[in-house]
Amino acid sequence: MSLYNFKKITVVPTSQDFIDITLSKTQRKTPTVVHKSYAISRIRGFYLRKVRFTQQNYHDRLAMILTEFPKLEDVHPFYADLMNVLYDKDHYKLALGQINTAKHLIDNVGRDYGRLLKYGDSLYRCKQLKRAALGRMCTIMKRQKQSLEYLEEVRQHMSRLPSIDPNTRTLLISGFPNVGKSSLINKVTRAEVDVQPYAFTTKSLFVGHMDYKYLRWQVIDTPGILDHPLEERNTIEMLSITALAHLRSAVIYVMDISEQCGQPLEAQLQLFNNIKPLFANKPLFVMANKIDIISKEDLNAETSKIFQDIEEGGVPVFWTSTVTGEGIMELREAACDKLLLQRVGAKMRGKKVGNVLNRLRVAQPARRDDKARPPCIPASVLARRAAAANGEELDPLLGDEPVAMDTEGGAKTKKTERDLEIAMEEEYILNLQKWWDLKNPEEKEDVLPEIWEGHNIADFIDPEIMHKLKALEKEEEEREEAGLYDNDESSEDEETKEIRQLAARIREKKKLRMIEGHAKRTVEKPQVTRKVTSTNKTAGEIEKKMGELGVDLRGRQGHFRSRSKTRGLKRKRDPSAMDTSTTRSQSRSKSRTRDDSGIRDPKMMAKAKKLAKTAQRKMIRQGKAGESDRHIHEKKPRHLYSGKRGVGKTDRR
Repeated sequence: MSLYNFKKITVVPTSQDFIDITLSKTQRKTPTVVHKSYAISRIRGFYLRKVRFTQQNYHDRLAMILTEFPKLEDVHPFYADLMNVLYDKDHYKLALGQINTAKHLIDNVGRDYGRLLKYGDSLYRCKQLKRAALGRMCTIMKRQKQSLEYLEEVRQHMSRLPSIDPNTRTLLISGFPNVGKSSLINKVTRAEVDVQPYAFTTKSLFVGHMDYKYLRWQVIDTPGILDHPLEERNTIEMLSITALAHLRSAVIYVMDISEQCGQPLEAQLQLFNNIKPLFANKPLFVMANKIDIISKEDLNAETSKIFQDIEEGGVPVFWTSTVTGEGIMELREAACDKLLLQRVGAKMRGKKVGNVLNRLRVAQPARRDDKARPPCIPASVLARRAAAANGEELDPLLGDEPVAMDTEGGAKTKKTERDLEIAMEEEYILNLQKWWDLKNPEEKEDVLPEIWEGHNIADFIDPEIMHKLKALEKEEEEREEAGLYDNDESSEDEETKEIRQLAARIREKKKLRMIEGHAKRTVEKPQVTRKVTSTNKTAGEIEKKMGELGVDLRGRQGHFRSRSKTRGLKRKRDPSAMDTSTTRSQSRSKSRTRDDSGIRDPKMMAKAKKLAKTAQRKMIRQGKAGESDRHIHEKKPRHLYSGKRGVGKTDRR
């Protein structure tokens, strides 16, 4: 792969964490109980499973480290050289090689001790072989302490590197420290690189992105470079050299014409000539920065000759200021256009251009006929042109509609709806149908159908509804004249009058009770039946009150008998005079209930009730438990308290 996502590399644990994680997982994921009474094949399988599980766990974790860390031979040369500068290629390869060797050694230990376990003849010997195998694996991992720590530091640093695509459209900014490179990237992109008035503020590569001609561009800000031999450059300077050497991009070399960076223009030109071999086959531009401090016209002849020589060498020079923004956009457009032309030319010279051209087809439209079709100018446009020639102005929508003359007798203007509304005042009605362009102009004023729930309302209208309404009104008038609706109380009989009076009393009583209820507004508790004469009404009182309301209960049978009469009848009743139904009910009441069946005596009944209450105790306790109550299902689960460790220390597994 040419582009890696270094942020997805898994964290590399230390050697001690490696051992703790693996042994803990072995203890949790494999059986923990074995007895010497088991068959020897079962004992061998028990310990063989632990050895193989530990070996496989180590193997998987080490293989994941080797897979996720990039190989220098497989990545883009830019990344390979960048990692060589930052981490030392030899040290990086040596660390990964040691991890690979440790993986093979652990596999060999697991395989060898797996063979020996097959010949174990007792639980003790199998256990000792298992301990020896796990101990040797842990010893191998302890020896990888430095390699694992180094790889974790590399992973942390790589995760902080910017995501740079070596194959996309790129603008690369280089030059001496403190000449305005970070200010330039802040101007053309949305990056926020720190800008300070001293050298080497930028100590690593920074990437910003911008859009130009609907394409995505990346702009890379490199650390400053000093003018000395390559072998004397430090790591920060080598980052810039690596980017210049391996990235196919347009290079913008920034020069400070005010010399506030601490270097004269001659030294900046000397550095430009020294690193010029890195600019080979790349679009190159020189940016003369800080013209807000000293302008181009204020430069002396020697300084002007430096830039003239650069332009004569075929390198365009742009005079810019990152403070005022002057010349920045021109430089950006020129660099992007030249890089695009170079990339297209490179693709045209490549081997894939033939396949691309085979997929392209240029269509030439054929003439339909030889009929001449000159341009047609609408009449409204011609009228507007004529009015413009006469010095008048016409509305574009001028047509057959009525027009209004200007107050000064000037040009004609179309009457708007607002003009019509002012002129007609209350008689004005907005009618947009007159603007409709229909094939038959007579249909403009047709009534629009009104649709309700998918049906036309006109289908449900009776065309003779008005005639029927008039006939109904005439019939009602005739009834009124005949005195059909007159209320003559003299014609009513005695029964009707009594009903009317009773109804009036009921309504009056109802209103009074509603008023009393609103006045009390008290919540009464539900009444329980008790022997209280003040609350329990007798049957006679109920009959009297209901009679006042018009309900006759005297001839009814049922629950309106008084309670005392019922009791008196029960006392006076002769047992010999009881009918068969009464005898049957009494005998049924004297028989035992279903709860008493099968119980010998009251003592046995008390014991049965006690047992029933004891059986329901657990269910009752669970029903009373709340969300915060802790419930332990088993007091001592066997799989957690047996078979873990033997007699002796508990600091080893």
